Amino acid sequence: MQQRTQLTLSFLLFQVLLLTFAEDLECIPGFQQKIFRIEQPAEFIEDQLILNLTFNDCKGNDKLRFDVSHPYFKVKPDGALVALKNISNVGPALFIHGRSSKAEDMAEVVILGGEDSHGSLKEIFTFPRTSAVPRQKRSIVVSPILIPENQRQPFPRDVGKVVDNDRPEGSKFRLTGKGVDQEPKGIFRINENTGSVSVMRTLDREVMATYQLFVETTDVTGKTIEGPVSLDVIVIDQNDNRPIFKEGPYIGHVMEGSPTGTTVMRMTAFDADDPSTDNALLRYNILQQTPDKPSPNMFYIDPEKGDIVTVVSPALLDRETLENPKYELIIEAQDMAGLDVGLTGTATATILIDDKNDHSPKFTKKEFHATVNEGVVGVIVNLTVEDKDDPTTAAWRAVYTIINGNPGQSFEIHTNPQTNEGMLSVVKPLDYEISAFHTLLIKVENEDPLVPDVAYGPSSTATVQITVSDVNEGPVFHPDPMTVTKRENITIGSMLLTVNATDPDSLQHQTIRYSVYKDPAGWLNINPINGTIDTAAVLDRESPFVHNNIYTALFLAIDSGDPPATGTGTLQIRLEDVNDNAPLIYPTLAKVCDDAKDLNVVILGALDKDLHPNTDPFKFELNKQMGSDKFWKISKINDTHAQVSLLQNLKKANYNLPVMVTDSGKPPLSNTTELRVQVCSCKKSKMDCSSAGIPHIRTTLVLLLSFFSLVWL
Repeated sequence: MQQRTQLTLSFLLFQVLLLTFAEDLECIPGFQQKIFRIEQPAEFIEDQLILNLTFNDCKGNDKLRFDVSHPYFKVKPDGALVALKNISNVGPALFIHGRSSKAEDMAEVVILGGEDSHGSLKEIFTFPRTSAVPRQKRSIVVSPILIPENQRQPFPRDVGKVVDNDRPEGSKFRLTGKGVDQEPKGIFRINENTGSVSVMRTLDREVMATYQLFVETTDVTGKTIEGPVSLDVIVIDQNDNRPIFKEGPYIGHVMEGSPTGTTVMRMTAFDADDPSTDNALLRYNILQQTPDKPSPNMFYIDPEKGDIVTVVSPALLDRETLENPKYELIIEAQDMAGLDVGLTGTATATILIDDKNDHSPKFTKKEFHATVNEGVVGVIVNLTVEDKDDPTTAAWRAVYTIINGNPGQSFEIHTNPQTNEGMLSVVKPLDYEISAFHTLLIKVENEDPLVPDVAYGPSSTATVQITVSDVNEGPVFHPDPMTVTKRENITIGSMLLTVNATDPDSLQHQTIRYSVYKDPAGWLNINPINGTIDTAAVLDRESPFVHNNIYTALFLAIDSGDPPATGTGTLQIRLEDVNDNAPLIYPTLAKVCDDAKDLNVVILGALDKDLHPNTDPFKFELNKQMGSDKFWKISKINDTHAQVSLLQNLKKANYNLPVMVTDSGKPPLSNTTELRVQVCSCKKSKMDCSSAGIPHIRTTLVLLLSFFSLVWL
């Protein structure tokens, strides 16, 4: 009986071992079901079972752990997928990464009807469907590797494994790509014999979110047997970045009296974490408002958009009644959708309550007074106003207008930009003898128009009473300037004219005396009693003191007041020309070659300081008494120029040729000038006049001797 029992037990143990062996033969490491499909519920309930996952690494699942693509879900050690809080929308899919010390795999939970609210990890986990299913029949089988960022020591750390069911004996695995043999190098490595993939150091998703590696098998010589096959490494985001406000300073403006709900500005923070997760899902909040008057809650911020809006009535947004028209808000941005576990960042928003023109300017008094001396220009009085609007805006800046009492446009008013006062000025001198008093009516407005429910009142106008004081005014010449036309060279003592000056002070009986003030050439006298002007010297139209035929002098008229007043008058004498300047020739030096074929020596021109008709046409002549016409001739070219030519070649020497030029005046004037002609030797286009500068005998003497020789013959 005992033996039979032992046989039975042995048989049962054999059956168990046989079943276990069979399971081992059929066991494929990883999730036993890769894809799940569930309906989108109204809400995932916290800690309520969603589904069960089965992971088997065929080696006892040592150190098994799970990572879920959404931070609000987790997989319990028994494989139960649950939510960490009540949540309604998570997107179209969840991805679960399972990893033990011996194997790893990924499963997908498809949520039918799920909306992609702010991205999905499926967009990041871009790899062929065949590579995610180790059961596919292929030699090299790879699964995407999911690695959380910010892992701590120890390293290296096994993160996945590559399987090759048909790998030839002696072949090896080889891993390449960015993160292995390309920059950044040395992050991953593969065990060439087992296919185990390891990470060598901590990863940072914000530096690189995915790595695309390539796996191949090689023979002992390094030649590729199969591959390369793409291996995707996805870095799972951790909430390790605080929200940051990058665009400061943040300054917003809102008009006073704005209706409740007026948008002031938008605050936007940046979170470097994965935007498809709640690690970068931000919520905004106002932590503090300064000042807290008239309400501690003047503004509200939209927690999702970051828009700051007004929440008080328009009456509380009255800039003129606020202690300070500037508010500072400390704004907090918190990730994880505002949960307490979220990281925070803060910034200051400055909100300025802008002024609108809801207060009209008002004069500080109804009547202003000013006293001004006659004949004086400039500011005579400053008109002051009050305005409760913002002094830095056009709603405060005043614009003044004279609306009555200024028919002669003798007054102007301008705004002082610093004080906003109206500066009333005299721009045309006032005359006491015409009017001793003036009354102006002035209004004040703002640069900006008033708001519709505000109008300008009686206080926006004022009267200015101006008293003109009598002063001793200087005499005035009539006319001024005084003009007279005379011929130059008239006899000294000739009378030019008698000036006339009157005293504007008609109520005062004063006498006037005259004197010369400015007489540049010293040509004039004036009788101090009757104002008669005569010549003290010859008037010369060609003088440097005459410009455009006009000579200008200034005279004074001085009254008998105490102190005396002076007036200045201008005399302009237009001088008519007379023929008192003989013409001059130019040039006075010429050169010619002793063997020249062209016997033309020089073209002479003539200048005359006089005016037409006392100038050209000019007459050019040679002095025939010296016998020059035997060797030279002069020919007219036009009214102002003549050609001097040789009648035959002369020897190398200097010759002085007398040339007379006569103008066309009545009577005409003539002038004789010696033209110096150098006859030079010319060889190879070079002119040598050196020896011609020292003639052996005077040229005039040679010409004279030649003339007598001809007579004797």
